[in-house]
Amino acid sequence: MWLRSYSTSLYLFLYAPIALIVLFSFNAGRSGLAFQCCSVQWFGTAFSNPFIMEALGHSAFIAFSSALIATLFGTLAVFGLQRASRRVRLLFDVLTYCAIIVPGIVIGISTLIAFISLFDLINPLLASWLPDVPRLNMGFATVIAAHSLFTMALVMVIVRSRVDSLDKALLEASADLYAPPMDTFWRVTLPQISPAIMAGFLLAFTFSFDDFIIAFFVAGSETTLPIYIFSSIRRGVTPEINAVSTVIICLSLALLFTSRHLQNRRTGVQESHHA
Repeated sequence: MWLRSYSTSLYLFLYAPIALIVLFSFNAGRSGLAFQCCSVQWFGTAFSNPFIMEALGHSAFIAFSSALIATLFGTLAVFGLQRASRRVRLLFDVLTYCAIIVPGIVIGISTLIAFISLFDLINPLLASWLPDVPRLNMGFATVIAAHSLFTMALVMVIVRSRVDSLDKALLEASADLYAPPMDTFWRVTLPQISPAIMAGFLLAFTFSFDDFIIAFFVAGSETTLPIYIFSSIRRGVTPEINAVSTVIICLSLALLFTSRHLQNRRTGVQESHHA
């Protein structure tokens, strides 16, 4: 009984503040801390704000670009590691999980130092060889690069779990029929792992879209939606910010549930096939 009460209290502690944000986004008053029922006016106000829409566009562009890069290279890395020795795979497994476990602030600081060191090395060379070329600086490219490296680990974990559970009999049957390796990949392997690849893409998009810490360090003068929200709440919480937060929460949950559904769908198909 006490364990059930403890679990209930823990979930309330985690999710009650999120529920309050959603509730206060329907505030009819102008204060973000005093609730007056009920209005959806702040959703219209938020999405008519040009600064919010600009930040939203930046976040969507960064998240899509980084998720696409992370999915492509993460999937290629999984197949590359399939041909590596056991010790090499173990080493890369450790590095992959470290990228997920290490706190975001550590990744943000380390990537900031790495980019500054790289720019200090390259910019003088560009100035001497190509004086008309703009200098390298923090911006969209650095955020996309940092997010791609971080979310690539997530893609690798998801795709590798699917690759390891592939039905080897189908691959052997394709080889017995003298199918070239690329034909086997496109016609046998890829259809089986495509839900995992899509799930990894959606999860990478979600993490990149929601990220504040890493983007805060490497975004330079560019503003993403989480950075805009953080800057706004330093002046006080408003129902407009609550409305934007509610939309982000709903979008993140939709992408996460879709990702989970894609992962479960192929598992269910495989189980029914074996049955």
